[in-house]
Amino acid sequence: MADKGEIAARIAALQAEIAALEKQLGPQVSPLAPKGGFPALPVIDGVRFAAVAAGVKYQGRLDVMLAEICDGAAMAGVFTTSKTRSAPVLACQESLATIGTARGKFAILVNSGNSNAFTGDAGWEGVHATRNAVGAALGIDAGNVFCASTGVIGVPLPYARITAKIEELVTALSPAKAEEAARAIMTTDTFAKGATTTVKLGGDTVRIAGFAKGSGMIAPDMATMLVYIFTDAAISQPLLQGMVSRLNARSFNAITVDSDTSTSDSLVMAATGKSGMAPITEASDPRAAEFEAALGGIMRDLAHQVVRDGEGATKFVEVNVTGAESDADAHTIGLAIANSPLVKTAIAGEDPNWGRIVMAIGKSGAAAERDKITIRFGDILVAENGWVAPSYTEADGAAVMKRDEITINVDLGLSAGAATVWTCDLTHRYITINADYRS
Repeated sequence: MADKGEIAARIAALQAEIAALEKQLGPQVSPLAPKGGFPALPVIDGVRFAAVAAGVKYQGRLDVMLAEICDGAAMAGVFTTSKTRSAPVLACQESLATIGTARGKFAILVNSGNSNAFTGDAGWEGVHATRNAVGAALGIDAGNVFCASTGVIGVPLPYARITAKIEELVTALSPAKAEEAARAIMTTDTFAKGATTTVKLGGDTVRIAGFAKGSGMIAPDMATMLVYIFTDAAISQPLLQGMVSRLNARSFNAITVDSDTSTSDSLVMAATGKSGMAPITEASDPRAAEFEAALGGIMRDLAHQVVRDGEGATKFVEVNVTGAESDADAHTIGLAIANSPLVKTAIAGEDPNWGRIVMAIGKSGAAAERDKITIRFGDILVAENGWVAPSYTEADGAAVMKRDEITINVDLGLSAGAATVWTCDLTHRYITINADYRS
């Protein structure tokens, strides 16, 4: 009979073989992916897309996308708060700061496979070379080019591979190539993420469509995500920026996969004004609230898709916190639960270990009183009055944990503060993906 050491060695060898096969076959599509696949995004008048395989890192797949946006569009964005954010992020923030004086068309250029982050002067060299190449090809100011890079940190961007493809990208521009653009920005993603909606503003039909990438290094401020949203609505730039910033707090800044904040997070939105509607220029315009609600739905949908594609995820988890002293405290506690490796691994193992939620509440630093806390798994009352609820059974809790989608509800019983965050479980596959990400 084999001893424990031999058995462990065999298991390790099998795991290595499985990892090697998975690497050859490519990522398995997340079991939480939308069943219908990538949605049919409508044409947004005033926007054209193209994507090419430039070999930045990946071979034989799309890895650079270009979007051309019409003259007169309103541009808005939010970016990572990382202190080590990349040159492309800094360049985009500079462009956005001078957006009021910008004239002419805009463009978005994105590559995957290399984040052009922590690369010193070489980072800026890559930014300037690619923006200048796009500007020259489209006849626009290089400052109107919003660039982004995603992938490995600390490796100089082989930007010549991108600039060599600019003319090909410009020639291929089409309003119907949004899905190709979405696929070109993927890294460890297992599926392309898109969302769309239409909304009636007065008598005018307005379209909103967007796509995102993100799978790992996901945490608020804003996560390792790239998000691009387009609409044919006519709306002033200050109003659009305000909406994007507010909605970001309740969508992309309310998700976490692994508590790590990227150097490259970027969300850029363009409103082309081509719908034919009269422009929205005042927050008091009733159409402003209607548009913001529709945009919020798109941003939340894309944020949820990022969590559903969390590296190795098998469970989608919503954490609702109510009764906190403030919304900020509720958000802090929600993240403490959602980021806890002990909570996330228990969920992966379908173990209703509610004690780990108690732990996470206590460590958060936010106000809480033990005997006022109520915890529920879905509708199942788990704990109250400082201890396990008399009606709770492990079988009930285990049944909830077997679901693909799980809700954890915590009420602190202190005041009216509330927040919702979304996360996923933490499985061995997360380790497999990230143990050899650079190889």
